[in-house]
Amino acid sequence: MAVPQVVIVGRPNVGKSSIFNWLAGRRLAVVDDMAGVTRDRNMHLIEHQDRFFELIDTGGIGIDDADGLTREIEEQIAVAIDEADVILFTVDSRTGITPLDEEVAKRLRYVDKPIICTANKTDDPKYDSQADEFYKLGRGKLIRVSAKAKRNREMLLDLVVERLPEPDVDVEEPAEADMKVAIVGRRNVGKSTFVNTLIRADRMIVSEVPGTTRDSVDVRYELDGRAFVAIDTPGFRKSKRQSDIEYYGTHRGQRSIRRADVVFMFFDAAQRISKVDKQLCKYIADEFKPCIFVVNKWDQLAGKMPTDRWVRYLRDTFQTMWHVPIAFITGQTGKNMKALLNHGQMLFRQSCDRVSTGKLNRLVQKAIDHHPPPLRRHHRPKIYYATQVSVQPPTIVLMCNDPKGFSHAYRRYLLGVFRDQLSFGEVPMKLYLQRRRSNDERNDLGASDD
Repeated sequence: MAVPQVVIVGRPNVGKSSIFNWLAGRRLAVVDDMAGVTRDRNMHLIEHQDRFFELIDTGGIGIDDADGLTREIEEQIAVAIDEADVILFTVDSRTGITPLDEEVAKRLRYVDKPIICTANKTDDPKYDSQADEFYKLGRGKLIRVSAKAKRNREMLLDLVVERLPEPDVDVEEPAEADMKVAIVGRRNVGKSTFVNTLIRADRMIVSEVPGTTRDSVDVRYELDGRAFVAIDTPGFRKSKRQSDIEYYGTHRGQRSIRRADVVFMFFDAAQRISKVDKQLCKYIADEFKPCIFVVNKWDQLAGKMPTDRWVRYLRDTFQTMWHVPIAFITGQTGKNMKALLNHGQMLFRQSCDRVSTGKLNRLVQKAIDHHPPPLRRHHRPKIYYATQVSVQPPTIVLMCNDPKGFSHAYRRYLLGVFRDQLSFGEVPMKLYLQRRRSNDERNDLGASDD
């Protein structure tokens, strides 16, 4: 189970970014009276009552963006709601209920997730009664808060933690679980043919006309007694002005990536890597999904080009994804397909693996001894202890005295150590550095317990 996500939603100018900064304890999001400042999702890791969760700030629902990005902003909000474990429906006590608040409440009506109605700008208890009208919206527990006056922060965080899903402390091996594999790539790279060969049936419509698959389709199958789900997705293409069919096809394809356990990113062996390929790979990386680069139709180049040329080509193009394995297959005949699926199963297991705290702390201590972090303002930043807080992706938190003291280069060094020495060699990882709380006196580096 990944780190739970708590998403802040609401109409423009209710103080969503102010609440985000207030709960995070840092000024991370831009706060402005002008509507529409927040477009992309902002994210920050928070610890409360020994539970970790990612707090997500989103753009205002219903904003008419001046730069014509309304559709993109709405898509970011939809993704955040889709992935949320808890939703903070934020409203403004001073303004009261507006028609747009009612529209937001209507949008959340069929969302089957815990919702907390957060009445912001209730700066003083004497204004509490003004927030009572938000009970009419009927969306979750109502709490009166004020980011400006710093009111009821602990109460809000307590409510959030109460509604988080139960942590998976003892994760069982995923041997019996269905592994969901998203098969993605630009148009006409052979995705549907791959699925047909996989299940030995014409389940997918296969055509030489690009864009035949307009929606994501799940296909269940078994291999060596293990269940899998293959998600065939629409082909992606570069388009300045997408039709509604293309837009929603892209949206569903991205949603398939988000709900997949492993992604097979398809390339045509006879075609150069395109801008669409690069955009897809960036989306896969941004979602921290285990991935295999699949060079399809290799029979067309067999004997004409060594595989290492394509390997170098992929490594040079996607330098931040150097850990991603590469497979060469022929979807038409099924050549190398079983090895590809077995490798996908291996990535699935890596993403679900957990490392004991003792082993992780000893590894961090060894990494620091070998290469200490550089001095910052004449002081060397210190890591007190490390812990893995989640899986899919494996998420490691380092509690330290000064998160800003660790440069991006040093964080990459630590990730490289984890990738080399732990069982996460081919899957994405998340690494967070958190300032240790004043009442936390743990200093477990070098601990021997497992």
